[in-house]
Amino acid sequence: MIGIEAFFDTRTATVTYLVWDPATNAALVVDPVLDYEPKSGRLWTESVDKVLAAAQARGLKIERVLETHAHADHLSGAQLIKRRTAARVAAGARIVEVQQVFAPRFAAADLAEQGADFDDLYDDGASFALGRLAFRVMSTPGHTPACVTYVVEDAAFVGDALFMPDFGSARCDFPGGDAHALWRSTRRILELSPQTRVFTGHDYPAGAGRQAPAWEATVAQQRASNRHVKDGTTEDGFVEMRKGRDKDLEPPVLLLPALQVNIRAGKLPPADPAGHTFLRIPVDPAALG
Repeated sequence: MIGIEAFFDTRTATVTYLVWDPATNAALVVDPVLDYEPKSGRLWTESVDKVLAAAQARGLKIERVLETHAHADHLSGAQLIKRRTAARVAAGARIVEVQQVFAPRFAAADLAEQGADFDDLYDDGASFALGRLAFRVMSTPGHTPACVTYVVEDAAFVGDALFMPDFGSARCDFPGGDAHALWRSTRRILELSPQTRVFTGHDYPAGAGRQAPAWEATVAQQRASNRHVKDGTTEDGFVEMRKGRDKDLEPPVLLLPALQVNIRAGKLPPADPAGHTFLRIPVDPAALG
């Protein structure tokens, strides 16, 4: 058996997961959120505090933090959890490609080489243990190049590769995104056992016509009714749909601050000589003529 508790952040529509081995109480956290208010620049720790309190109440020891990708819609709470628990922070090995794209845009000269801001980088097919649980890593790019899915027992934590069946799939218009790649990734996920529980990285209930958020559906349910990738859908049809939807989407509200933190494995940019910490907002002066 595996223990899973979900935490839904209404501000960013993110689902964070506390996952544990009941036999040993070893635990990990998937996609934690650092609370951030962009109008004021205020940071706080409510979301991480809830996860850590739940772990403490269950007597769990958090050993790892897993990122499914470099999120563009929330700041990662990975480093906060690492400071409080000594957990190792991990992501897919292709995060290096994402760093290479965005580091110059944000003048992130402090980034360590070869993704070393993360403690562990996982290639496709990698495995690791959590207590007596065996995790397997699947590369599932398309939304971003570095997206991965973590599979353990009858659970798959898919990040943004798939959403709930009534919402569909994630955008592919970020740098390095690829609708064809996302199609192939969804097929890999849907080839898992039909009973496998798919845990999504976000949910948008209003966009699906629901009042309450949801984040779990089986592979069988996804194959039968996911509005974008259900059985009978073709790759060409999916790509055409995805490109058509993506061209009208606005950037996420937290895109610029989130990427600056998340390519650093959840670290803030280094402080200036006066001790102040800033997030950069790139602008295009060419637009002024």
